[in-house]
Amino acid sequence: MKTTLSIIKADIGAIGGHLCPSKAVLERVRQYVAAKSKGLVIDSYTTYTGDDIAILMSHQRGANNPEIHSLAWEAFRQGTEVAKGEGLYGAGQDLLKDSFSGNIRGLGPAVAELEFEERPNEPFLLFAADKTEPGAYNLPLYLGFADPMYCPGLMLSPSMAKGFQFIIMDVNYTEGDKVIELNAPEDLYNLAALLRDNHRFVVESIHSRATGEPCVACSTTRLHNIAGKYVGKDDPVMLVRTQAQFPATGEVIAPFALAHYVAGDCRGSHNVALMPVKHASPVAYFDGPALVSCLSFCVHNGKLTEAVDVFDHPFWDLIRQKASEKTLEIRRQGFSGRAMVGIEELEYGGITERLEHLESQFSIRKPPTAKSKR
Repeated sequence: MKTTLSIIKADIGAIGGHLCPSKAVLERVRQYVAAKSKGLVIDSYTTYTGDDIAILMSHQRGANNPEIHSLAWEAFRQGTEVAKGEGLYGAGQDLLKDSFSGNIRGLGPAVAELEFEERPNEPFLLFAADKTEPGAYNLPLYLGFADPMYCPGLMLSPSMAKGFQFIIMDVNYTEGDKVIELNAPEDLYNLAALLRDNHRFVVESIHSRATGEPCVACSTTRLHNIAGKYVGKDDPVMLVRTQAQFPATGEVIAPFALAHYVAGDCRGSHNVALMPVKHASPVAYFDGPALVSCLSFCVHNGKLTEAVDVFDHPFWDLIRQKASEKTLEIRRQGFSGRAMVGIEELEYGGITERLEHLESQFSIRKPPTAKSKR
């Protein structure tokens, strides 16, 4: 059976600033999806991470289906009306256009979709991040799909021996989808050269080289490219198929124990550690920290099992502690140097006007003239 998984996420309003959506907003989105999805969606699951609501849908209509995207768009619009009625902060923040035009991409919400023939056992992971950039998954995906230090299946599993194909998108290019296809292991150095830049080059998808099957889909939305100014961080979502010919669940999540540094946090302007958090965690520190949650499912004939919270385990308490310590350490540096993101990211905020004003106050000092000898 050919199944499509669609995860569509948006920030449509939160309590206390950017902490989390209200119960009423979340319930309105769930109710709308449930009421309008009959005959369209096989199954669905609605959740949140930080202040972002994510709708997972299984169906048989393929990726980029207008009806599926319209369902999510209208659900977010319905939730926005509740958020406005409650006076929540940032109501409808990620709905950057006034009307739906057939595809939710380019309108603000983040989208990731996988279309595949179901295996007899089809496990997958749903990742949702908040207060961070679209390339926040770059390093974990490189390690989990291309590095045998983190993914021993690359050495031990014959079905993974040929490696994986990465499709990388240049998200700064706005005239269309500018992508490159690179193969691991042959292109490892080229992969590293691109994926080091989380602001610009982002993993869009990964495919098995043995079978051509898709196994990873990531959102690539850059909100400032749509709005033309800073309106919040991009908060990417990701779907990952696991086991058998793909990395094991444990191999996919192992790199998140690094609590690696990403851009995000307060005003999206700082570098902090990415903290793996339990399902439905609110924002807690400095409009952050940068958060990532992970739910595991199996899907069979389009029906979803109950969700299991991957990061709700005593092991991850230690990683949360590490992420807190790493974040506090770099935050002590305040605005200086690497503690804050580069000017190419800050240019969408108010600092541009400040720098332009200061530029007019600079003067060119003339070199001193040489004194004549007597």
